Amino acid sequence: MRMYDIIAKKRDGRELTKEEIDFFIKGYVSGSIPDYQVSALLMAIYIKGLNKRETADLTISMANSGDMVDLSAIPGIKVDKHSTGGVGDTTTLITAPLVAACGVPVVKMSGRGLGHTGGTIDKLEAIPGFNVNLSIDHFTSIVNRIGLAVMSQTQNLVPADKLLYALRDVTATVESMPLIASSIMSKKIAAGADAIVLDVKAGSGAFMQNIDDAFMLAKEMVDIGNSVGRKTTAIVTDMNQPLGLAVGNALEVREAVDVLKGRVTGRLRDVSVLLAAYMLYTAGKCGTVDEARRLAENALISGQGARKLKEMIRAQGGDERIVEDTSLLPQPRKIIPFKADREGYISTIKTQEIGISAQLLGAGRTTKEDSIDPAVGIVMNKQLGDYVNKGDTIAEFYVNEEGRLAEALDIFHGAVSITSEKPERKPLVYGVVTSDKIERWQ
Repeated sequence: MRMYDIIAKKRDGRELTKEEIDFFIKGYVSGSIPDYQVSALLMAIYIKGLNKRETADLTISMANSGDMVDLSAIPGIKVDKHSTGGVGDTTTLITAPLVAACGVPVVKMSGRGLGHTGGTIDKLEAIPGFNVNLSIDHFTSIVNRIGLAVMSQTQNLVPADKLLYALRDVTATVESMPLIASSIMSKKIAAGADAIVLDVKAGSGAFMQNIDDAFMLAKEMVDIGNSVGRKTTAIVTDMNQPLGLAVGNALEVREAVDVLKGRVTGRLRDVSVLLAAYMLYTAGKCGTVDEARRLAENALISGQGARKLKEMIRAQGGDERIVEDTSLLPQPRKIIPFKADREGYISTIKTQEIGISAQLLGAGRTTKEDSIDPAVGIVMNKQLGDYVNKGDTIAEFYVNEEGRLAEALDIFHGAVSITSEKPERKPLVYGVVTSDKIERWQ
C-alpha cells in the first residue's frame, strides 16, 4: 500500500477503505509518512469530503492511535459531556455535579483553553490545591467513591489528533466537517464513556457561526458516536453572547458555585440544567427528557449539586471551602468599570472579541506554553437587548497587570454595539440531534 495511491484516490473523489485509513494514520503517527503527503490528503479530504463510513473509520483509527481508557471498573453507564467551545461556558462545573448527584457516574477528561475560549482544566486549577493530573486508577477510584471526577487528558490520548490538528492549522484545512467531527469524537471515544452529550455552539463566539453548519456538525458527531456503540446526543445552543456573565477562570468558578447555590439564574443555569437532563436521559437514568429535567432541577434546588461539587473538590485535593466562600478564590488587584458612552439598547455582542479581551488581561493563552492568571477576566453587567443609559456600567474588568489593558478595553468597545432599536431576541437553544432525527426548536 502506498500513500501516493491513497492521495490520488481521494483526489478523484473515490471512497477510502478502512485499511487505507488505518495505513495513513499509523504511518503518520509512527513518522513513516511525511507531512507533505498528509497535507495533500487533508486537502483532498477538505475538497472531496468523506462519507459517514469513512468518517467513522477515521475517528476509530485516530482513537486507537494512543491510549484507549478502560473504565470497566466503574459500574453502570458512564456519561461524558463535551462543548465545542465558547465564552463564559462554565457548564461542566454545574452539569457534572448535578448528574452525579442523581446517581449517574460522570467521567470527564478535559483540555486547556487556547485563544478566546476557556478550558475546563484551567477553571478547575483556579481552585486552590485542585489536582487535575490524575492517573487512570486514581480517576477511577474517585468516580467509584463519589460519582464524578474531572482530569486533564493523558499525554498519549489520541496522538494522531494532535499531529493532524497542528498540520490542518497551517494548511487551510481546519474548516472540514468530517475532520472536525473525527477530531472531537476520537477523543471522546478514547476517553471511555458509554454515553456522550455534545453541546454544539452556534454564533459569534463559536467555531460554527452559522446555525445550519452547527446542526450539520452535530449530526456528523452523533452518527459517529452511535456507529461505534456510544449513545450520543447533541444540543445546539447559542453563543452570540457569553453564556454566563463571567469570562475568566476564578470568575467562572464563582459563577458556577452561585448557580449551584441558587443565587444566579439565567442563560448559564438554563443550558446547564438542559444538558444535565440530556445526560441523565442519554445514560438511561430516566425514560423521558422531562423526567430527567425535573430530576436535575431538584438536584440543584435541594443543594445536592453544590454538595457534590464540594465532594469533588475535596477528592481532588482542592479547597472545598470555596463552595461556601468564593472570596477564597484568587482575587484581582483592581476592578475597572467599562461604562456606556451613549444610551440605547445593547444590539450586538461580538462574543469572540469579548473572549479576546479577557485573554489580553491574562485569562487565556496565545500559545500552549503561556501561563494564565486565574484571578483576571471580565464580568458582564448587561446582556443583549438590555437598555443602558450613558454612564451605566456594561462590564467590569478584573485586572492584575495593566500592560495590555488599553488594548483589551479598545477591543471590548468595538465588540459591544448600542443602538436606538431593541434587537430581536435570539433563542438560547436551537434544537437537539439524536440518532434518528434532527429536531429544530427555533
